[in-house]
Amino acid sequence: MQRDVAAVRERDPAARSAAEVVLCYPGLHAVWGHRLANRLWKADHHLAARFVSGIVRVFTAVDIHPAATIGAGLFIDHAIGVVIGETAEIGTDVTIYQGVTLGGTATETGKRHPTVGDRVTIGAGAKVLGPVTIGNGSRIGANAVVVRDVPADSVVVGVPGQVIARSRPRSRSAALDVEDALLPDLVGVTLGALQRQVDELERQVNGRVRSPEIRQTEAGVWKGEDFSI
Repeated sequence: MQRDVAAVRERDPAARSAAEVVLCYPGLHAVWGHRLANRLWKADHHLAARFVSGIVRVFTAVDIHPAATIGAGLFIDHAIGVVIGETAEIGTDVTIYQGVTLGGTATETGKRHPTVGDRVTIGAGAKVLGPVTIGNGSRIGANAVVVRDVPADSVVVGVPGQVIARSRPRSRSAALDVEDALLPDLVGVTLGALQRQVDELERQVNGRVRSPEIRQTEAGVWKGEDFSI
């Protein structure tokens, strides 16, 4: 519990004291409620475990299945709308923002939820679906949708999530990686590349066209004649 409180104070500049964290942070309450529900689940008190997790969900807006495995130092910031499925596994010192889902994509029993490594940051609104593995030290950008394994020390952005390797691995003592504004805009980069290709094709076409005679037909449709490409 002390480590959970310390994790909040380390990663949230708005946390002014341990007392404030203990009394006022629903993400911390959700983690503690899950630890109780998880103990009940492991003791085969499944109904009681689900009842406890239901109460926690009502008061914190965080839905964590009591069978999920959560390591020390998990920080759920703002908490609203976080969903963590039954077979999810979360390592140590993980940070999760609001609206995150660690969900399943199948109805059969067995492992069907993500495994999240140590020191991973998952941005607001991100969805990690299926029995995928998120490597240690990785960063999932806001609103990304991850459906494939992510190597350690990677950055994932976009829908579906595209993996971008970091220039160097993050150390265990590195500051919390939360700067969404610094993540690349894959859509913008892709559109820019397409525009450059179109410009190049137009340049090549214009350089090879002979005697263009453009006229307007009676139907009002422009028609090109004698184009040799």
